[in-house]
Amino acid sequence: MNGCVGHTICCPPICCPPQYCVRDFYTQRIIPVIHPVVTINRQNIVNVPQHYYQPTSRNVVVDPGYQGSQGYQDYQGYQGYQDCQGYQGHSGCGTCGSHSNRLFFR
Repeated sequence: MNGCVGHTICCPPICCPPQYCVRDFYTQRIIPVIHPVVTINRQNIVNVPQHYYQPTSRNVVVDPGYQGSQGYQDYQGYQGYQDCQGYQGHSGCGTCGSHSNRLFFR
């Protein structure tokens, strides 16, 4: 009885190629991978101007001169130093312009 059940004629069995069912399983294996990290501490110098103010003050006297009894009809304004005789060691140089009554000096 070679696999023949109720048949009178018996034939040999046919064998098909096997079918494979693959079940994959995974197992972890640790492999070290080294990533070097270099930290660079940089100190950058930045030029920042720091302003200092040195206040100075000057006292300037403006003298319109004495008018007397003429009043203002002939007044032409203050003419500055007309003669610097005896002034700072000068002797009669006229209007040299080096000692005028200016607010700003060169």
